[in-house]
Amino acid sequence: MVALNGLEKFSHLEDKIYRTIELTKTLRQEKDELERKLATVRNLGGDKQQMVAQIERLLEEREAIRTKVEAMLEAVAAADPEIAEAIR
Repeated sequence: MVALNGLEKFSHLEDKIYRTIELTKTLRQEKDELERKLATVRNLGGDKQQMVAQIERLLEEREAIRTKVEAMLEAVAAADPEIAEAIR
């Protein structure tokens, strides 16, 4: 094994430091990207809950309107038998 002189050792150490710095930069960028993705997923989770609540509310409204429309159609059918036949 060849012995390294002081300047070669320093140069070798310098290379290691620069590689470590580059690796640290890369890891920091990956961490930041993962944090952004996590925030997006968390926001979607909140949006999902809001959407589910809104869908449930809209379904309830639809059912209430359907009930009202059916009641109106029955009232119209009771008032005029010809309309009752047309509705069916």
